[in-house]
Amino acid sequence: MDVFQKCEEYSLVREVRAAGVYTYYRRISSAQDPVVSIDGQKVIMLGSNNYLGLTTHPEVKRAASAALARYGTGCAGSRLLNGTLDVHVELEERLAHFMKREAVLSFSTGYQVNLGVLSCLLGRHDIAFLDNLDHASIIDGARLGFGKSFKFKHNDMADLEGKLERAPSSHGKLIVVDGVFSMEGDVADLPALVKLREPHGARLMVDDAHGIGVFGENGRGIAEHFGLEDQVDLLMGTFSKSLAAIGGFICGDESVIDYIRHNSRAQIFSAAPPPASAAAVIKAIEIIEREPERRKRLWETTDYMKHELEGLGFDTGDSASPVIPMLVGDDLTAFTMVSRLQEEGVFTNPIITPAVPAGRAMIRTSYMATHTREHLDRSLEALSKVGRELGVI
Repeated sequence: MDVFQKCEEYSLVREVRAAGVYTYYRRISSAQDPVVSIDGQKVIMLGSNNYLGLTTHPEVKRAASAALARYGTGCAGSRLLNGTLDVHVELEERLAHFMKREAVLSFSTGYQVNLGVLSCLLGRHDIAFLDNLDHASIIDGARLGFGKSFKFKHNDMADLEGKLERAPSSHGKLIVVDGVFSMEGDVADLPALVKLREPHGARLMVDDAHGIGVFGENGRGIAEHFGLEDQVDLLMGTFSKSLAAIGGFICGDESVIDYIRHNSRAQIFSAAPPPASAAAVIKAIEIIEREPERRKRLWETTDYMKHELEGLGFDTGDSASPVIPMLVGDDLTAFTMVSRLQEEGVFTNPIITPAVPAGRAMIRTSYMATHTREHLDRSLEALSKVGRELGVI
């Protein structure tokens, strides 16, 4: 059999392109603002993870520009060898202070954090317990490790408890969940997870990529939101959402972070994050601390859109975050709706199988602190029109 045969047999994209509704890899020719440009058309952006609107903040851009002028475009090596700059150290110290953790280690991408952390921590006598809606990077990181992994039903604590009870007591146990599930927009049942982990001697890791900057009184994420920061052993975050750059980090106890620093292949065999990105994140943290009103505006927008979308008849599931999906049914309907919405001046994202079960394709929307009520109301008009046109509502 030819290893490329599967490529010839892959037909979904060809079918969607033939239908004229292919909406992946769209070329945006402007910044990630509430309104973006696509092929000369101005479109309201309801598909960005720029939750606090800091990606285009003047101070963030100036910080990145200054780092670019000082250090150049890259580090020309790994952090382990020649690639650690003083700005990387400053970033990790700043993040540790902000997150109230002993230590932080940054990675070049958020995906690499989960790959690198899980693959190096999970040995032959360890078991990972994963929510079946965990991000792909968590699934892949667990696969790369030498330990076993078991999935439990989404946010189903009874299913998790049963799996924990059947696990040998001689094995190390690590529960890994998303803080905010990136497609559905719902949140992990952290209080229940904490209660379950203790009697089974399990550790808990939370991927809070979509929670940091958004949840908690100070923006430290889901653990702060629930008042359980001291109960989460490892907390992962990315720079590509609220923190306005590219990269990711893991934070926890110094001994654990130091072990990851020297044993994670994704860390020691990857080039260091670009200095401009590190400087941008430092400035973004400063703005988050001094401007809590950004988070307040984001939640006002989130509550408004959740209420209005449900009022129109959309099924938004259990979303409890600025990620608000709308169930539409089959994959082709999702592509068609996203294409029509773009024609009406609104950018959204199609979520199809295998990211969701067959028949449960959805339109994913996400919101920014910088959206105005005019942006939202114009979007609702388009969503109502297209939703009725396609029989979704």
